[in-house]
Amino acid sequence: MKAPGNQPETTQAAPARVFRGRAVRTVGGLSVRVDVRAFTVVALLLVAALTASVVLIGTGDFPISAGDVVRTLLGNGDAGQEFIVNELRLPRVLVGLLVGASLGLGGALFQAISRNPLGSPDVLGLGQGSTAGALVMIVLFSGTARQVTVGALVGGLVTGLAIYLLAWKRGVHGYRLVLVGIGVSAIVTAVNGYLITKADLVDATRAVVWMTGSLDGRDWEQVWPLLGLCAVLVPLVLGNARALRMLEMGDDVAYALGVRVERTRLLLMVAAVLLTASATAAAGPVGFVALTAPQLARRLTRSPGPNLVPAMCMGATLLVVADWASQRIFGADQLPVGVVTGILGGVYLLWLLVTERKAGRI
Repeated sequence: MKAPGNQPETTQAAPARVFRGRAVRTVGGLSVRVDVRAFTVVALLLVAALTASVVLIGTGDFPISAGDVVRTLLGNGDAGQEFIVNELRLPRVLVGLLVGASLGLGGALFQAISRNPLGSPDVLGLGQGSTAGALVMIVLFSGTARQVTVGALVGGLVTGLAIYLLAWKRGVHGYRLVLVGIGVSAIVTAVNGYLITKADLVDATRAVVWMTGSLDGRDWEQVWPLLGLCAVLVPLVLGNARALRMLEMGDDVAYALGVRVERTRLLLMVAAVLLTASATAAAGPVGFVALTAPQLARRLTRSPGPNLVPAMCMGATLLVVADWASQRIFGADQLPVGVVTGILGGVYLLWLLVTERKAGRI
């Protein structure tokens, strides 16, 4: 059956989703809709992330039981446990949680803005841009750890700005953003390879280790800047979640509903770039978490929209579990966490491409 204007009738083939939740009325008289399934998924992911964190803190050359880890975190451990838990292992786990949450949220933002499951920082080249900034500081200036961090942030921001400007044509739209990002990623990857060839042996070794993506040696110096940035950006992003849902329905619909489309899109893209660049600066380019976390969260919640909070929790859980796997599964040969996420993410990307092709979307 054809609708007016020779357009296919789609209302029968794609019935509207029914909200599966309940309304909660607050003391002030406000009514808030709660998706019970999404709330349950977030709660379970938080429990999984915290459990994996406790297990990871107890893992190492000096193993500590989960009960002793909890007691030490509550201030009831002995002096040796206090030093191992609070000074050596807790900062690494906190960096892992914050990096995973930042990548999950950044990936969810880019996928929602581009309306494309492939529109993640890994595919768009933001990680490679941050890597280029870090390599410039390592190879050309033999920079300190703090200077490398600043270089990674600047590189990510410059790459994000370049992608936005090149993709602009009376606005920024989905596949154009992805295609421009793939092209920029290829160029920046070539630049990174050139920088490695020009480095001396010591700097090249240091650069390759950083480019792998690892949580080794992370301390409170990486925790506080990342925590402060997340404390500013996460409320900002969640405050624009409704406008982001409107953008997913198309610019015309969003305009009709009163959303300032380009202003909102630019604000959220800047936030996504900052989240991704800061995560890369803290742990190196940890691959595929930003790609997989939002998609896995959406499949678990079965909810429309960007699923920002579930994507954050999924990213944090994935990275902490991957870090535990990198230390335990491969025996004495401990792998950087970026290698584990790259293996798992590459398999997921192949599956996603096959799925999208069968659905006729690529």
